Amino acid sequence: MGKSRSPRRRQAGAETVVENVDGGSAQLIPDRDRPRAWTLLIDGAPQSHVDLDDPGHLAFDYQRRLGHVIDLAAPPGRPVHAVHLGGGAFTLARYVAATRPRSTQQVVERDAALVQLVRRALPLDPGARIRVRSVDAREGLAKVPDGWADLVVADVFSGARTPAHLTSAEFLDEVRRALKPGGVFAANLADGPPLAHLRGQIATAAARFAELALVADAAVLRGKRFGNAILAACDHPLPLAELTRRAASDPHPGRVEHGRTLTDFTGGALPVTDATAVASPAPPASVFH
Repeated sequence: MGKSRSPRRRQAGAETVVENVDGGSAQLIPDRDRPRAWTLLIDGAPQSHVDLDDPGHLAFDYQRRLGHVIDLAAPPGRPVHAVHLGGGAFTLARYVAATRPRSTQQVVERDAALVQLVRRALPLDPGARIRVRSVDAREGLAKVPDGWADLVVADVFSGARTPAHLTSAEFLDEVRRALKPGGVFAANLADGPPLAHLRGQIATAAARFAELALVADAAVLRGKRFGNAILAACDHPLPLAELTRRAASDPHPGRVEHGRTLTDFTGGALPVTDATAVASPAPPASVFH
């Protein structure tokens, strides 16, 4: 197909798209610095950034850190079976498709209206093997065959909070069931002082997986401010040296905690169960301003 106008000129004239979805008011804001790139916000909270011309570009810190885990989950370029719990604008599914061609992926995003908006405004590469289910994350995970996934990524927020039923040991039992032996679980966790939620999540993961690593800004780990922490968990040794190198060389450097230091970080917190689970804390309004 011929191009009547350059992508940059078309993007320069692009306007913000505003549409009501199941989870609130969605905005797609054009990136003035990158042709055909957009940021998705839900009720004012940034959710995803997508560059349709360069799906390997991850603009958000937490997504780059998830990208590091994805990069190290299998040899470079090797296709994987991936499950994404929480779709947003499908940023990480696009990233896997770009960096690991011929991968087969399932995206579980409960917000059907958001899925329709993203499909229409930010269409997926028709050659990418990405299937999208508009169901609850745990319900969608239950439909994944036993031992199918090389990688399960959890990035689920409803009203900027992770729902309680996606924070428990029983939820992680479902993750383990879906993973292949040696598969990797990665989760985006959000918390602020006194970090009770994050400590409980580490204790829960430690009760289900042999190896853990946590990547976050040092100020978040010290309980100085609210922010995101990326958990990586599996049953074989993680490539900690390379993960640490990548996190440290990021535009916003992150710190990697693991082993005894991470165990000590939990401060004796108990694993979370379905009976005791609560949603992650709401971020303070200042986080988005």
